[in-house]
Amino acid sequence: MARSQALAATLLLVLVVSLAAIGSVHGVCGMSNDEFKLCQPAAAVNNPTNSPSAECCATLGKANLSCICRYKGMAGMWLKMYHIDARRAMALPGKCGLTMPSNCS
Repeated sequence: MARSQALAATLLLVLVVSLAAIGSVHGVCGMSNDEFKLCQPAAAVNNPTNSPSAECCATLGKANLSCICRYKGMAGMWLKMYHIDARRAMALPGKCGLTMPSNCS
C-alpha cells in the first residue's frame, strides 16, 4: 500500500513539473499552472493573504472541484513545491462562495 501511494505521489509530482514547463495547458482539474499560481498567496505556508483574490475565485469557479478533491490526501507533497498549505488550499473554494462536492468532506 505504501509503495503504491509513493508511486502515485511520484507520478503526480512528474505531472505538476511537466505542467510547470508547458504553462497554459489545462491538465490539472481544468487549471493551468498560471491559474493555479493565482491562488497561491491565499494558501501560502508563510504569510498568506486574508482572502483569495477575485482572479483566484474566478479560476476556482471554472475548475473541476471534484477532481481537486481527489488530490486532497496526496496534496501535501506537490503543494509544498509551491509553498502552499493543503488545509488552506482546500478552504479556498468556500472562501470564494463555492460549494465543495460531497466527496471532499
